[in-house]
Amino acid sequence: MVSTSIELQSAQAPVDEVRSPEELASGHDTLNPNQASSLPPVDYGKDAYLFLGAAFLIDCFVWGFPFSFGIFQDYYLTHEPFEGSGQIATIGTTSMGIMYFGNPFVMALWRFFPKQCRYAPFAGALAMCGSLAASSFSHQATHLVVSQGVVYAIGGLLCFCPCVLYVEEWFVERRGLALGTMWAGTGVGGCTIPLLLEFLLGRYGFRTTLRLWSGLLFAVTIPLLYFVKPRVKPSQVRGQSVRKINLGFVLNSKFLLYQLPSMIQALGFFIPSIWLPSYARTVFHASSKVAALTIVTINLASAAGNIAMGFLVDRFHVTTCILVSSVGTVVGTFLLWGLAHNLAVLFVFCIMYGLFAGSFSATWAGVMSEMASRPTLSDRADPAHRGVAFDPIMIFGVLEAGRGIGNLVSGPLSEVLVQNSLWKDQALAGYGSGYGTLIVLTGITGFVGGGSFFYRRLGWL
Repeated sequence: MVSTSIELQSAQAPVDEVRSPEELASGHDTLNPNQASSLPPVDYGKDAYLFLGAAFLIDCFVWGFPFSFGIFQDYYLTHEPFEGSGQIATIGTTSMGIMYFGNPFVMALWRFFPKQCRYAPFAGALAMCGSLAASSFSHQATHLVVSQGVVYAIGGLLCFCPCVLYVEEWFVERRGLALGTMWAGTGVGGCTIPLLLEFLLGRYGFRTTLRLWSGLLFAVTIPLLYFVKPRVKPSQVRGQSVRKINLGFVLNSKFLLYQLPSMIQALGFFIPSIWLPSYARTVFHASSKVAALTIVTINLASAAGNIAMGFLVDRFHVTTCILVSSVGTVVGTFLLWGLAHNLAVLFVFCIMYGLFAGSFSATWAGVMSEMASRPTLSDRADPAHRGVAFDPIMIFGVLEAGRGIGNLVSGPLSEVLVQNSLWKDQALAGYGSGYGTLIVLTGITGFVGGGSFFYRRLGWL
C-alpha cells in the first residue's frame, strides 16, 4: 500500500498515539487544567449553537448561489451582451468544479496555518462580494468565467471550509447532527435563492441583480463570521510541533469501499436536478414556474433530510444510514418517478428523493468518524504510520472532491442518454417518455451508492 504524509506546521500536540475524535476535540491533552476548564461546552450551549447557526447560513449563501446558476444561465443565453455565447455553461461548471475539487487543498492549507484560518472567512466573503460586483461590469462571457466562476469559487472555499474545520471542535456526540444541519443550508439556499434571483433578473436585469446580491451577501455574511471561530484558540495550545496528516486513507481499501459508492451515487444524484423541469414540461405539460418547483421541492426536502440523517448517524452505524438513503432513493426513483402518471406523483417523488438521496452526504460524518478513530490493520502494521490517526477533515475534503467527479460527469452523460433515448413510446409511463434511461441510471447509481452496507456484511469493512 502506498501511503503519503504531509508534514504540517500546526499548533497541535505531538501525534504520538492514535486518539479518538472526542479526545482531539476536548483539548484536555494539550491545555493546562485552567484553560481546559474555561472552554465553552461541546455539543450544547450558546457558543456552539451560535456557531452552528452561522455555519448553516453561510453554507446557504455560499453554496446556494452556484446551485442557482441555471437561473443566470437562462438569462445570459437570451439577453445581450452574452446572448448565444458558448462559454456561458462554463461559468457554472468552473465554479462548482473549483468548490468541489479545491476542498482537500484548502483544508490542508488551514492545517498548515490554523491561526490564519480564523480570518480566512472574512477574506473569502470579500472575494465573493467583489467577484459578483465585478461581474456586473462584464461585457464578455470570459469576464464572467473569471469573476463569477473562478474568483467566487475561491472565495466560497475560503469562507466555507473553516466552518467544517471547526465543527469537530464544537460538536462531538452530536457531530453528525451538526454537520447535517450545516449542510441543510445548501438545500434551503437552493430552494429560496433561485426564486429571488429570478424575480430580480426579470425586474432589474443582471447588472443590478449582481450588485444587489453582492451587497446582500456582504450584509449577511460579515456579521455572521464573528461566530465562526474555533473552540480552542491556537494560541492556547501548548507548544508548537510538526503534525503529520496521514493521507494513506486515499488508497486504503476501507476508505475506497466508502468513496467509490459515494462517487457513483453522485453520478446519478444530480440528474433529477438537471432534467426534472424539462421532464415536467414535456411529459405533463407543466408551466415553467410549476416545472421549476420540482427543483425547489427537492432542495427543501433535502434540507430536512440532511438534518434527519445527521441525527441517525449519531445513533447508528454509518452503513445502516447509507442503506436507509439508498433504499429510499431506489424505491422513489423506480416506483414514483418511473411510474408517475401525473404531476402530483412527480412531486411526491421530489419529496422522497430530496429526503433520501439529498441526505446521502450527511452520512459522511459517520465515514469521517470511522476512518479517523479506527486505523486499519495495515496502518497498525506499518511502522511509518503506526499511531497516526487519519484526519477527519482531510477525509471530508477527499469525499467532497469525489462528489465533484459525479457532478462533472453527470451533465454530459445525461445529455447523451436523452439524445439517444431508448424505449421511447415502447415502455410504461416515465420509462417510455424519452427519459427512461435517466430514470434507470438514477436508480442504479442510488443502489450502488448503498454498497457499503453490503461490504460490511461481507466483512470487508
